[in-house]
Amino acid sequence: MFLLADNVWLDALLRMAIVALLVPVGVILLTWMERKVLGRLQQRLGPMRVGPFGLLQGFADAIKLLTKEDVRPDSADRPTFELAVFVIVVPVIMAAVAVPFTSDIFVSNMALGLFYFLAVSSLGIIGFVMAGWGSDNKYALLGGVRAGAQLISYEIPLILSAVAVAMLAQSLNLSTLVGLQDSTPFIAYQPLGFIIFMIAGLAELYRQPFDIPVAETEVVGGPSVEYSGIRWSMFQMGEFVSLVLISVVISLIFLGGWIWPFGADSATWLQVSLMSVKTMAFILFFMWMRATVPRLRIDQLMALCWQILLPFVFLQIIINGLVLVYDWPTWTLTILSGAAAIAMGTIIYRVARRSGVLYQTSGTADRVGSVL
Repeated sequence: MFLLADNVWLDALLRMAIVALLVPVGVILLTWMERKVLGRLQQRLGPMRVGPFGLLQGFADAIKLLTKEDVRPDSADRPTFELAVFVIVVPVIMAAVAVPFTSDIFVSNMALGLFYFLAVSSLGIIGFVMAGWGSDNKYALLGGVRAGAQLISYEIPLILSAVAVAMLAQSLNLSTLVGLQDSTPFIAYQPLGFIIFMIAGLAELYRQPFDIPVAETEVVGGPSVEYSGIRWSMFQMGEFVSLVLISVVISLIFLGGWIWPFGADSATWLQVSLMSVKTMAFILFFMWMRATVPRLRIDQLMALCWQILLPFVFLQIIINGLVLVYDWPTWTLTILSGAAAIAMGTIIYRVARRSGVLYQTSGTADRVGSVL
């Protein structure tokens, strides 16, 4: 670990200041990138006019949002309405404290880093409910309630799939988890847990096909419908920061982080490059899903979580327990977890085929899909 300053407290403050500066710039660039990716997938150009390749479009949008009038409904619950955005954004920034990017680049190397990340990142649920309730708008309230129900439900398989990894590593320290994947990443032993974590992470980001809480065709924008200007932009910032954090955590606990496949002794620039490639791959995957998969109905969304993901994530934990207690060889984890992943995929495919969703095109992404 290298220090930015001799004083530990000053070093921590400097690291947090760097994070605070990188977050808005990163969100602006990710917004531009998503618009370009979606444009390509939908046979459009995306932003092109402002700056070279439209690179300055995000900065222009940020200036517009900063100078736009901040409107609040007269009948809104003012404290709840104004605090909701902070309850959404602050936990996301706090979660970034415990997530290392390389062996040297991090804010704090916590012994319970994985536990801290999962606990703090889930606090944003309260913010969505507060935004819906405080807006005094029936659509905002409906969006807030749906967001709360969805995020609470999918937190369970998300956390349990992370617990399954912690069982193998016998540690909640993210750096330790990465160090144990020097030769083989945990995705080889936990393919089922990886798939469930990906699906639950997509739901936690309320992106398609799990975007009911904010879908315009469902609830005209959801909890943020009454927000404007800088307050609305904070909802967007929370979403994009969560997108990056989820992508980084998946890279750390399933793909060996900055170690695999080059080993722990690789140079810092190689670690940064490796983490950047892995993280960007997951970010692009989540963006791809937004343009491809049709939206679920609320009953289908909840059924997918409670009737399919939850039983199978418990099965993954049972498999891990059997292998650890009876000291079975590690290759049995790959076989059993892989077989369970195939079984889960088969069930989802058959249900989707029976309901006709496989015959829908990407153009149905703005309509209510039929999956379960």
